[in-house]
This record gives sequence, structure tokens and C-alpha cells, in this order.
Amino acid sequence: MKEPYRLLINGGVLSPGELKYICEAAEFLGLDAISFGSRQDIIFPEEIDETKFSQFDKIQFVKPKRDGIENIASSYVSTEILPSTSWLTSDRYLYILEQFKHKTRLRINVTDPKQRLVPLFTGNVNFIASEHEDYWYLYLRLPDWEKTKMYPALIYSWDMDKVELAIENILIEEPETIEMVFDLVSDAIDTNNRTVDKPLEVPFYPFPYYEGMNRIGTDRYWLGLYWRNNRYDIPFLKAMCELCSENKIGKISITPWKSFIVKGIPLHSKLKWEKFLGKFGINVRHSMLEMNWHLPVNDPEALNLKKYLVTNFDQNDISTYGLTFGITSHDSDTYNFTSIVIEKNKKPEIKGGFKIRDTYNLLYAKNFDPNTRKYIMHVQDIDMVELPGLLMELSQLYFDQLGTEREDEDMQTTVKTPTEEDVYQCSDCMTVYNQLYGDITQNILPNTTFESLPDTYECSLCEAPKSSFEKKTLVKL
Repeated sequence: MKEPYRLLINGGVLSPGELKYICEAAEFLGLDAISFGSRQDIIFPEEIDETKFSQFDKIQFVKPKRDGIENIASSYVSTEILPSTSWLTSDRYLYILEQFKHKTRLRINVTDPKQRLVPLFTGNVNFIASEHEDYWYLYLRLPDWEKTKMYPALIYSWDMDKVELAIENILIEEPETIEMVFDLVSDAIDTNNRTVDKPLEVPFYPFPYYEGMNRIGTDRYWLGLYWRNNRYDIPFLKAMCELCSENKIGKISITPWKSFIVKGIPLHSKLKWEKFLGKFGINVRHSMLEMNWHLPVNDPEALNLKKYLVTNFDQNDISTYGLTFGITSHDSDTYNFTSIVIEKNKKPEIKGGFKIRDTYNLLYAKNFDPNTRKYIMHVQDIDMVELPGLLMELSQLYFDQLGTEREDEDMQTTVKTPTEEDVYQCSDCMTVYNQLYGDITQNILPNTTFESLPDTYECSLCEAPKSSFEKKTLVKL
């Protein structure tokens, strides 16, 4: 299967005018539909005439594997409609995304850990919001790295672009450790880093239902639209863009689940939108059994397998609320981000007249939480007809353990009992010095006590002297 052309959509967010322009370009190129990708980009699902690209100077047509250019994914889509970090507003996302002017060669995620719609760790460079306003954890999984590692400092919002670019530039050095990355980046650029004073905490939320008309506050609605074949008709999209402009809706957001969300529909226009959807025959009541799947783009075999499995779930009246499923293959370079993964095996070489059926492996995320980034092999080399029963078995296992204690050795998302920890806090800016993490911005190693810091030590954020720090007791739950 040939790699389709994609259009990079910065952060998965674009204006109605931009989407309409893309639809008109697709129409001119002979398409009747467009698709969405798992990186919140737009895909032209069929072959198109490359000689006509020059007529659309506002569009960058790319094939990531060939061109080495990747889209930036973000959880902008989740603001206002899902739990969120208080300081991370829609406007803040847009200001941050606007920084990235260069053609990014690495996969970048800019996400809020309190939402579940957009995966946190599927990029090479993963910025994850901290509780400190305008500071982000940074988790890296560079090409050829097997594991994701935490950068030992928090990144300032307005340094994110130059930090990412510096990381791209040091790839020629083939850094093997996160410490080496930190040293090379620190040598290359000046940044306003902040010390890491506690580990990233990622609360567990069931996967949300993201379709239909839903209220925001008292006078607005958001609309989620999902089409099971991931082919969105161009006439419908163009008409929808016009209706958005009429309602002064400024942005449309693409999700990683091959769907999109429109936020800010006025209360007085709700009926008009419902009539509009009815006119085009749009179904906004799909079962969650089929909406929580991630499939390879333009893969009829994967789509047929999903239909087979969903039909079995439906016939057996199985609940999958909170779970997500992915279909992938042995040679895929995409990071898994679903609770359960169905992996198609490579077929052995065929000799003689033998016919060999496809076989699959079944994996599930630790605690059924993809954010743990750990997958457990459940069964291997099974036939397709065995999958429905085994998936129902895993679904039951999920509900059996739901609500039990969760603990991940890398992220420490849950601690079983309260513990007390002595830290030192700057009285001027409230920055915390925690000896467990040290202060790598000033070459202070982890497990360095505050008392042993030199008298010349200063706050890494506001440069207050060591004498400005006061001892505090931190209670961790």
C-alpha cells in the first residue's frame, strides 16, 4: 500500500476557512472525501496528481516517511470539554503552537495529563503540562531508543520550540542517555528551565465518549462527529465550515481517533445544527463499542477485522466502557496508545501449495492504562476466530481490577499510603528544592541534601539566595 499524502495541521486545530480551502483543493484534485490521521493530520486517501500541487500555495503536501516531516499533536481539542490543568487554556495552546515555525522532523506531543482523549507519550518529544504555570515535563523517546525517559528539568512554555529544535540538531551525536541530551541541549541554547520538584502524576480516567451534541456551560455546545469508514464527504465539510463561520466559531479540532470536534455552538443555533446534520443524514449516535478503536489509515483488512470484532461484542452485549483497542502489525513504527492491542503477525514463507492463515498476538497495557507505556503479552499466535472470546475475557479482567491500587515504577502515579518528605521552598517565588531530584540546572546531583549545597546556591527560577529557602514538610498521598 502506497503512503498517502498528508497535510500537517499544527496541533490538530484549524479554522473553518482553512478546512474549507483544503476541501476545495481536494475537490480540484479529484477527491470526494478526506480522512484524518492518528497524529491529528489530514490525509488524502487516494492517489492525487502531484503536478497540480503548485496551485495551492497554502498547503504543504507531505509523506512523513519519505519527507521526514512530522505533525505536532496536542490536546487543544480537550479544553473546555474534559478535565484540564487550570492554567492551560485554549489561547495558551494556540500561543505555544504558534512558536513552532520550523519543519519538525520529530513527532511532538503537547498535552495535558488530566485529559484522556489525546495520548501523552506517542511522540519522540512529549511536552506534558505541570502544575507550575507555563512549565512542562519533557519525556523523550528518540529514534532507536527503546524506552521513554524524563528530561531532568521543567521546560518554560516559550522555550519549547528552541528546545525541540536543539534536540533535532543533536541527533547527529546519537545521544544514548537523557543526561547526554540534557548536556548537549544546555550547551547549545540558553533556557529558563525550572527544577523538577516532584514526579509527573497522571490520574486515571475512563476513555471519554466524544460524539454528539454536548453542553458547555449554560449557553454553548460542542459537537463531536465520527464516521466509521474515516472518509468525510467534502460537500458536507464545506457546508459545515460555512455554518461555523456564520456562528463565529473560530476553530475546528481533529482528534487522534479519526474524528473531529466543533466547540462553541451557540444555544440559539442548536436546532439549526441538528437540522443541518439531519439534512446530510449524519449519525451522531454510534456505539462506544466502535468509537474507541485506533486503526491503520486506509487499511481495509484492519477495518474488516474491527467490524467482525465489534459485531461479536454487540451480539454478546459486552461493555467496553473505558477501554480502547488498537489493530497494528508486526512492522508498524507507531507507538501503541490503546488499552488493548491486536497485533498481526508476519506470515512465514509459503512453500508448495500450502495456504497459511493470519495469526495475531493480543497485548494489554499495564492496569489497562496506555500511559504506563508497558504492555503485557496475553496470548500469541492465535487465529482470528479466537479473538472475540479472548477480548471479552480481557474486558472482564479490566472491570474486575477497576478501582484497585495503581502504581507504576517509572511514573509513580499512585502512592498507597501518605508519606512525609522534607523539602526547601524559596520564599520569594515558591520554587521547591527537593533533594531527591537535586537541581540539574545548576549541576546539583540527585540526593544532594540542602545543607550540603554551597552558600552561593541561588534559586533556579528567581535567583534568590540560599538563605531565602525555608524548610517545609511535603505530605504525599
